[in-house]
Amino acid sequence: MNARQPHGEMNAREPRRRIVLTGFMCAGKTTVARALAARLGCDAADTDARVVERAGRSIEAIIDEDGEPRFRQLEHDALRDILESGDADSACVIALGGGVWTIAENRALIAAHSCLTVWLDAPFELCWRRITNSDDAARPLARARERARELYDARRPAYERATLRVRVTEAQSAADTAAEIASIIEAENFTHEHEGREEENSHG
Repeated sequence: MNARQPHGEMNAREPRRRIVLTGFMCAGKTTVARALAARLGCDAADTDARVVERAGRSIEAIIDEDGEPRFRQLEHDALRDILESGDADSACVIALGGGVWTIAENRALIAAHSCLTVWLDAPFELCWRRITNSDDAARPLARARERARELYDARRPAYERATLRVRVTEAQSAADTAAEIASIIEAENFTHEHEGREEENSHG
């Protein structure tokens, strides 16, 4: 489908569902979450940031010292904490770490909270370029290109389970992507929590 044109900001006072952004590492989830939250007049939350805050260590240190299973448990705890604390408007946009959505238990938790899920589908080359250009050392699972590509391909079937798919290009800014998501949500009437599960929509 072609991307929809922005229809303006939604009324920040209306009750709304939480919006969960998933996608591969460096797809832009954190920056898009902040831009989208700004449009909606609410806060953004990030599972990676919550893990680091609660553990008092970097993601790289957690995985290197405690192993990936421990990190995945901390991710789940962080996600649950974000979803179960505060009201729905306090953090209405949530950026997931790249592997969070691939775990069935996390998807079930997100579904239980009636979140709207959006896959930021960025091409591998764009993600890899951002990974290699980033000063952030918290990419211990993708230190080598071959391993990153394997993860990228392995995770796509899980990402495809998201309700919405929004393609990300190098030419787009985070604000552009946030505007597109806001436009889709408004046009498709995905705003309210009482609505049922939607069929997957592809945009971009």
